[in-house]
Amino acid sequence: MLAGLLPAIASDLRVVEAAAGQLVSAFALTSALAAPLLSTATSRWERRRTIAIALGVFVVGNLIVGLAPTYAVALGGRVVAALGGCLLNAAVTGYVIALTPVKDHGKALSFVLGGWMAATALGVPVGLVLGQSSWRFPMILVAVVGTVALAGIVLKLPRLHLPAGTLADRLRPLGQPRLLAGLLVTTGILCSSYTCFTYATLILDPAFPAEWMMILVMFGYGMASMLGNAVTGRLTDRFTALRVLTVVLIGLLLDAVLAALVFKVSGVLAVVGLLWFFAAGIGNGGAAVPQQARLASLAPDSAAIVMALNGSAIALGCALGSALGGVALAAGTPAPALPAVAALILALTLALHLLVARTRQYETV
Repeated sequence: MLAGLLPAIASDLRVVEAAAGQLVSAFALTSALAAPLLSTATSRWERRRTIAIALGVFVVGNLIVGLAPTYAVALGGRVVAALGGCLLNAAVTGYVIALTPVKDHGKALSFVLGGWMAATALGVPVGLVLGQSSWRFPMILVAVVGTVALAGIVLKLPRLHLPAGTLADRLRPLGQPRLLAGLLVTTGILCSSYTCFTYATLILDPAFPAEWMMILVMFGYGMASMLGNAVTGRLTDRFTALRVLTVVLIGLLLDAVLAALVFKVSGVLAVVGLLWFFAAGIGNGGAAVPQQARLASLAPDSAAIVMALNGSAIALGCALGSALGGVALAAGTPAPALPAVAALILALTLALHLLVARTRQYETV
């Protein structure tokens, strides 16, 4: 939601837009680092209570951000919200895996992932609409909706106890070099994505100056991400996850390179800007399912733990991308040049993916 409100946030909190973008980085970095620690510390807790507490902390964090008088307080609120959000994600994932047969884990995880993508598809444009009067209103509304969801969880969600785990158990899969490299591919994909997505309003503003235009553009990106997720989910069942992911990565790289070249020569043109942004949405959304399938195949006996680690890899990529884009802007890089930065990250990510794919241990799905 914050990605579409950076100019308003920066103006209100009296910081530059690159600094406002670090509110996204702070959330994602906190999530990446805290997820395995919090999920381990709460592993003995009853799952419904864990989910309720995590959502409660997330609600409080968003209230702090929505009422923050200064940038520092808003940054602190984002950290609090991230602590609740990352634990919520881990707890929900574990809950879903525990209640579904092994043969249906992929579908169940895709369903959860689809929920997050739907939230992104609706959250950014809804945030832009509601934030027309004040960027704070959407944050407070998130807290209100979260409170309603919290009541539903407490009243309706069945109790569930799961075996406790240690931090060593959760981090043990990282001892496999190929799995660690696979997680770094996740980080690379999200890093390239958030280098541009966090600052999309700045990149596309020359071509879409009216606020209603940007609302439609961000909504279109969310829909494109959901489309990519749905299409590659079916393709992964028909072909191998390795092939699907390779095609997606190559497509994302070509999209970023072409955008960087066109934007450098002609500036951000409306049609070209839409094609680049929506194609990126399809690719970024489409990478999720085959990447999850690849990671699960590398450690089939630790699927739940691997998915939790993948969540940390996703959050780390978001944090690095938002931070890298902010640093580039602060250094004087024009916003339309950010696709070039994303292209460089994607080139390295694709090279890592292909390198791991060539190892003997890297089995096809």
